[in-house]
Amino acid sequence: MECRCLGAPNFSPMAPRRSRAISVGVARRRLWWRRGEGKVSCSGGESSSNVVTREEYANEEDYIKAGGSEIVYVQMQREKSVDGAQGRIADMLPQLSMANGILDLVVIGCGPAGLSLAAETAKLGLKVGLIGPDLPFTNNYGVWEDEFNDLGLQSCIEHVWHDTIIYLDDDNPLFIGRAYGRVSRHLLLEELVRRCLESGVSYLSSKVESIVEGANGNSHVICESNVVIPCRLATVASGAASGKLLQYEVDGPRVSVQTAYGVEVEVESCPYDPNLMVFMDYRDFSRQKNQSPEAEYPTFLYAMPMSPTRIFFEETCLASKDAMPFELLKTKLLSRLETMGVRVIKTYEEEWSYIPVGGSLPNTEQKNLAFGAAASMVHPATGYSVVRSLTEAPKYASSIARIIKSSESKNMLVHKSSFNVSMQAWRTLWPQERKRQRAFFLFGLALIVQLDIEGIRTFFNTFFRLPKWMWWGFLGSTLSSTDLILFAFYMFVIAPSNLRMNLIRHLLSDPTGATMIRTYLTLA
Repeated sequence: MECRCLGAPNFSPMAPRRSRAISVGVARRRLWWRRGEGKVSCSGGESSSNVVTREEYANEEDYIKAGGSEIVYVQMQREKSVDGAQGRIADMLPQLSMANGILDLVVIGCGPAGLSLAAETAKLGLKVGLIGPDLPFTNNYGVWEDEFNDLGLQSCIEHVWHDTIIYLDDDNPLFIGRAYGRVSRHLLLEELVRRCLESGVSYLSSKVESIVEGANGNSHVICESNVVIPCRLATVASGAASGKLLQYEVDGPRVSVQTAYGVEVEVESCPYDPNLMVFMDYRDFSRQKNQSPEAEYPTFLYAMPMSPTRIFFEETCLASKDAMPFELLKTKLLSRLETMGVRVIKTYEEEWSYIPVGGSLPNTEQKNLAFGAAASMVHPATGYSVVRSLTEAPKYASSIARIIKSSESKNMLVHKSSFNVSMQAWRTLWPQERKRQRAFFLFGLALIVQLDIEGIRTFFNTFFRLPKWMWWGFLGSTLSSTDLILFAFYMFVIAPSNLRMNLIRHLLSDPTGATMIRTYLTLA
């Protein structure tokens, strides 16, 4: 579809699956939040569809993780049409049914985390079933090339930029010195499903309603249409909003949200060097026009130039206590690109990225296990999680396999002892060292959501002056808790006085400071 320029009122729409194509601007006129009824619905001349009720979620935090006030856009993202190359999981894996008997493990969720864990556990000789809706990968994944290469997934990267840049407040970019890649969604799905097939994973396309414990200590996974799948252990990898299947710690930190509105477009001329990936552009292009909401709502532009004329732009709010609305992000993107003189010839795709960050950890004394975003594995300060999930899947799978095989021989996987067995797996996923690291990241997250645009620029200008191994490790979650203390001291030393004062004030006054200190002092 054609579009005259990015200053036009709306981009050309991308059609969500199983519904008519509607642009975001039209969507806002057709969507409403019925606070009295607790519903969100699509309406207006058409039959209502995709009605969502709060009752579908365990509590308010679970609802926020699912999308909260932006939940319809989250559904549009999940169900939108993508490149036709993606196949259906049901066409590639053998069907799971009640006739399969008792499974060793059921993995609930078919994203990268669920697929990778299912493949790794089945490879170790377990009888594994995968359950979840058969939906394509719709998110655009960007990764550091070296991290994906280490996972043996280099063939899934469809475009590589050999360097990455950041703009803060002037036209002199900071060069990261690290290659960045865009993941092919259909190749990643194909590769992860291939690994499941080779390992013997069976699949059921269904929503899971609940997990209940049977009289013999096994778990029963209750699916739609009253389909019941018995298993020894169940692992939830169905995304952050999994509160109906898992228990989370009470009175944990409040969940924040990273939101981003993106478009992949054909333009007359790319404003960036096509050989460089733009990781962050925090420059303010609206200074000479009317006052923009930039000061109150700091956002940056994330850009992937695929060619001199084709580019993916995404206006991103790194984190906020309340989700920044997609409509505001779209308005900011339109304003930014119009001022930059970017004219669009064709729109290929829209993206609504919604990533809950922070929040409570799962209760590690429950029998049901978790992985990926459901296990709070999203990096609280960056929103990254896919690489961590893919990296940790083999180790976690080994722990689960060891526990199940040991329990079988000792007949331990029954009643109360099954909870003790599950705790061993939880300790593998969330040892005290990982909890210390997360407490540090949560402290950083709480600081970021309080900073205005000038504070954000000062923070990142200091951050990227650190030794490369420090900020590489911070972004990749590879720094130990001891490394992070060194990171903090080093950053404090080189920071300007106003940022130092912010850091001291934040440590003394914000609850995450006290939590971080307490977590670091806890030995086990």
